[in-house]
Amino acid sequence: MSRTALPQTPAEARALIRSGAWTGPTSGLAMGYVQANLVIVPEDYAFDFLRFCVRNPKPCPLLEVTEPGSPEPVNVAPGADLRTDLPRYRVFRHGEVIDEPTDISAYWRPDLVAFLLGCSFTFEAALIRAGVPVRHIECGCTVSMFITNRECRPAGAFAGPLVVSMRPIPAGEVARAVQITAQYPLAHGAPVHIGDPVSLGIADIGRPDFGDPVEVRPGEVPVFWACGVTPQLALARAKPDLAITHYPAHMFITDLPDEAIRAF
Repeated sequence: MSRTALPQTPAEARALIRSGAWTGPTSGLAMGYVQANLVIVPEDYAFDFLRFCVRNPKPCPLLEVTEPGSPEPVNVAPGADLRTDLPRYRVFRHGEVIDEPTDISAYWRPDLVAFLLGCSFTFEAALIRAGVPVRHIECGCTVSMFITNRECRPAGAFAGPLVVSMRPIPAGEVARAVQITAQYPLAHGAPVHIGDPVSLGIADIGRPDFGDPVEVRPGEVPVFWACGVTPQLALARAKPDLAITHYPAHMFITDLPDEAIRAF
């Protein structure tokens, strides 16, 4: 399906995903609406994960926490179903990925609590409107994501390194990109690093840990934002008997307009 034929509203996009007609990344889908990372843990782990989010707001900006057993995000998308409305998921057992399904209904339990965390896909529409190129959208690929050498602040069983997403930005547009993305703290906000990837522990920018390689062209600077894949590494350390997340770059699309979370 071409992107020009894609539905433009969140409800239409979620219906397309729920039907199984769209199983790919969500960057560029329903542009202008807030997208979210997903983390689902048993209620026994929920308070520790909440504390992990509060202590690490750059990679884990909280948008919603559901009631135990409820798959409906009543504040950001009433009527939606977190079991079916993402294109792909990752299912963890004791910290190990055991499945990457397109529907998690078979795994659902009455003790599960879902967290929706802001996503940098949200500010991409603002960058594009301002004339700042977003390479992975132009190329139709997935944003590059890297595990860094920066540790998050631990909380209970949850700990691990910061994951970042990278977008190559023309040198003359970096300041504008910083100013624009800083307006969206609930979508990871301003970059955490600009320039040399080695200082983040990234040895080869052409070999991302998640997503696709994205070319950095002459005259461009690699710019790094905190990424919502960070909790997946923390889950691997916490090792609950069951946890579920979005598959990297396959987000939940909320009903919130981007401007609803713009801080200034």
